[in-house]
Amino acid sequence: MELVPLFSNELEQEAETTQKFLKLVPDEKFDWNPHQKSMTLKELTVHIAEIPGWIETVLNQDVLDFADGYEPTPVENSNDLIELLEQSVQKSKEALNGASEDDLLPDWTMKNGDQILMVMPRHEIIRHSLSQIIHHRAQLGVYLRLLDIPIPGSYGPSADEQSF
Repeated sequence: MELVPLFSNELEQEAETTQKFLKLVPDEKFDWNPHQKSMTLKELTVHIAEIPGWIETVLNQDVLDFADGYEPTPVENSNDLIELLEQSVQKSKEALNGASEDDLLPDWTMKNGDQILMVMPRHEIIRHSLSQIIHHRAQLGVYLRLLDIPIPGSYGPSADEQSF
């Protein structure tokens, strides 16, 4: 069994679901957050839209160092979020299409200056990235619920989509 096509298919499926959530984000609530320790809605959604692009980074770089000046992608509205998600997915699908199974084996490092955050084989980082999409999309679902915005289902109908 080859992992590259599995990752590509899963990326596509998760991106479709994620897009449904991002389309619901109200621009006027970008600065809202549910708690002082939580990200703002804008910070969370930018993060969600950028995560699919991690796969391309993992396949084309050996190290990601946040001390090298990472800045979140600027967005002005939910349409920008959708465009960012589409760009992130596209560049990672292209990277996956050009990858071999052997490209998934070498270690990859995420760090912040001298602090090593993680070192794992590339295939594990890609799996981690896909899990991060799901994890943060679930956070977004809570944010939307707290804003009284009906949420779409991810792997079946949500409580908002069910009719009894």
